[in-house]
Amino acid sequence: MVMEGNHRKNIHSGLSVNIVLKKDQRSGHLTFGVVKDILTRSPFHPHGIKVRLEDGSVGRVKEILEEDESE
Repeated sequence: MVMEGNHRKNIHSGLSVNIVLKKDQRSGHLTFGVVKDILTRSPFHPHGIKVRLEDGSVGRVKEILEEDESE
């Protein structure tokens, strides 16, 4: 199951996500990574919650990848 990343409550550090970087907004190219920090303060954003990945990339969450149920 893939969830959309518009709601801040669904996102936390350590989560695997696909984000769209600022430079890729026109093409819609997704970048995979693991959330380090949540940068958006509001509980909802129509274009996705902005996050920083562990590799330092910053972008808006487009897809939250399925979590392991053992966590």
